[in-house]
Amino acid sequence: MEGQELEQLEGTVSSLIYQNEENGYTILRLDMGEEEITVVGAMPGVAPGEYLSIRGSWRRHPTYGPQVQAEVVERRLPQGMKEIFHYLSSGAVKGVGKATARRIMEEFGEDALSVIEDYPEELTRIKGITLKRARQIGDTFRQQMGMRRLMEFLNEHQLPLELAAALHRSYGDVALEAVKNNPYLLVGGEFEVEFSQADALALSLGVGPEDALRLEAGLLFELAHNNLNNGHTFLPRRKLVEATGVLLDVGGELLEQRLEQLLARGEVDEEYVAGQQAVYLPALYEAESFVAQRIREMSANELAPPQGLEELMDRLQRRQRITYAPQQRQAVALAASRQVMLLTGGPGTGKTTCLRGVLALFDHMGLETALAAPTGRAAKRLGELCGTEASTIHRLLETGFDPHTGRLVFTKNSYDPLKAQAVIVDETSMVDVPLMAALLDAMEPDCRLVLVGDPDQLPSVGPGNLFADLIRSGVVPTVRLTEIFRQAAQSAIVRNAHQINQGQLPDLGRNDGDFFFLRRRDGQAVLDTIVDLCRRRLPERLGIPTDQIQVLSPTRRRSTGTRALNQALQQALNPPLEGKGERRFGDWVFRAGDRVMQVRNNYDILWREEHGTDSGMGMFNGDIGVIRSIEREVITVDFDGKIVEYAPDMLGELEPAFAITVHKAQGSEYRAVILAALEGAPMLMTRGVFYTAVTRAKELFILVGDQAVAAQMVANNRQTRRYSGLRARLAEE
Repeated sequence: MEGQELEQLEGTVSSLIYQNEENGYTILRLDMGEEEITVVGAMPGVAPGEYLSIRGSWRRHPTYGPQVQAEVVERRLPQGMKEIFHYLSSGAVKGVGKATARRIMEEFGEDALSVIEDYPEELTRIKGITLKRARQIGDTFRQQMGMRRLMEFLNEHQLPLELAAALHRSYGDVALEAVKNNPYLLVGGEFEVEFSQADALALSLGVGPEDALRLEAGLLFELAHNNLNNGHTFLPRRKLVEATGVLLDVGGELLEQRLEQLLARGEVDEEYVAGQQAVYLPALYEAESFVAQRIREMSANELAPPQGLEELMDRLQRRQRITYAPQQRQAVALAASRQVMLLTGGPGTGKTTCLRGVLALFDHMGLETALAAPTGRAAKRLGELCGTEASTIHRLLETGFDPHTGRLVFTKNSYDPLKAQAVIVDETSMVDVPLMAALLDAMEPDCRLVLVGDPDQLPSVGPGNLFADLIRSGVVPTVRLTEIFRQAAQSAIVRNAHQINQGQLPDLGRNDGDFFFLRRRDGQAVLDTIVDLCRRRLPERLGIPTDQIQVLSPTRRRSTGTRALNQALQQALNPPLEGKGERRFGDWVFRAGDRVMQVRNNYDILWREEHGTDSGMGMFNGDIGVIRSIEREVITVDFDGKIVEYAPDMLGELEPAFAITVHKAQGSEYRAVILAALEGAPMLMTRGVFYTAVTRAKELFILVGDQAVAAQMVANNRQTRRYSGLRARLAEE
């Protein structure tokens, strides 16, 4: 029965099992006359009594048996006395229960629905229905009809049905008119429709190839698309016009005219900066300008250090039972006398010792200090290293709902600032410009800021090249740790990481200490070797449990990408077993016991402590957990003691994490790391990716693949250019 071939099915909705009002994901029972079947999919607003025509494919749920995954849904209003009564008595129309439905049917018969929609005042003929209630019933029904027509429109133009709920949430009853007037509003943001789809819809609705609406939408798309996907905060005007011309197949002169109109209306900003005529989205222009202004002001602010600073640092050394190296002592002293400072250095150079020293100094000065990092794992590691609580930057800033925009925002800002008198941020290379702007906005004017990181790690996923720009500007007080301490120098991981960073291929033939190379020149051999390492060799020979091993790959696709690795590792480490819950989503079968990753920030997802009474909101991109159970369509995941339940419509936020990309591993540290290095796009097979992968390993690093590929990665110091004006703005007088 299970398969991908679509089947045509028709029937009446007998009952709803589950319906998410946010995105329309629905599980229902469909009465087909001789049998009832379960149907799942995006069907916003569907109610019992409706007649559905569905095209979908059969799937077998491990617990609930066969069900149909709806791909195309066509709705028909109930017809005939029985269907209409079933529909009205189901509660689908607010204000109408069984008794009221019976009276409406007795009064109006098969005309009941048209009366409710077009002449609701007529309902006052029924005893107990006032004019106010009649109008409320009519309004509710018309809203449902609006949702129905919106779904029919989306269906007709082969757009995802789940868009209906999101569009109605944003535009209410005029959602359909809004889309018809400007199909390009579907691009990006909450709706995430490809530009090509929105463009095809617009052209089919009569928008001309050179229509102002199309040209301006293309310019805004190129600007946003390049910012979000390539890390730019702006695009040079010439590049923006050229790229949009290729996208839309129109001339540059027409685009220049429309760009001027966007500038005049304030929908984009333009300024000459960093040697470029730079065009910005307003939010990024404001964020970059604010970060530059605030950091420049803080950098110029010299503070009076506590009296007897040298003696104080001596006492801190004795208390911590260490002796600071000259550079470390310099860093602690700088934190005492400057409002903002940067601390940077590669592995083994003592950043953690410096952090502890600065934190102890701030404690002695009576400063309330907040420790933060970009990801949950990085924050957890920071807290463990410093022996105190640390949080993600997102959690530090807290989140709330903006009723005006319908979006989640940070609740900590200049109007409700952080109570902290000092903030220390680790793994700052991962922080983008908008997040730094939000953090600075939430800090009191005299709050201190210490930014720690390694500029040779991969840059942030989001816009900007923040940490590297801050360092290269020469404006921000900086201590760069260069001395590799003797104990760290004994680690091949540390030695080889520095060699890679300097463009030298380590001696892969040594295979001693904590850095090993296993030569494999075939994709299947790489997969087999990594599976054996995780399942048998490392747990049995070195006592490293499977859950403390992280497999990395530079790429998602190809023979040794994360997709192939996850399939092989799941089959070996967590095979199917009778009674073990499973749930198919897309090309992946989630299974109880799987390691999974949250792949987008979700500020309003609920979590609870496994052993305790605490609960909270928010899971973030990069958080890794284990599926504890799959029951009644719900997947329960344990994120290091935080328990989260994922309904079927939320599964797009989870990915398998037996193997993850090097980019996703940034900010985390693992007891053992295995890197697959055999093939991948040149832009991914770089020195920075290799260096970042090696520095994720705490005790053991194993490279599995081809030595020639490793050499190519070391030699490839390609860094995709990011258009950013931060460095130039910082250097301005």
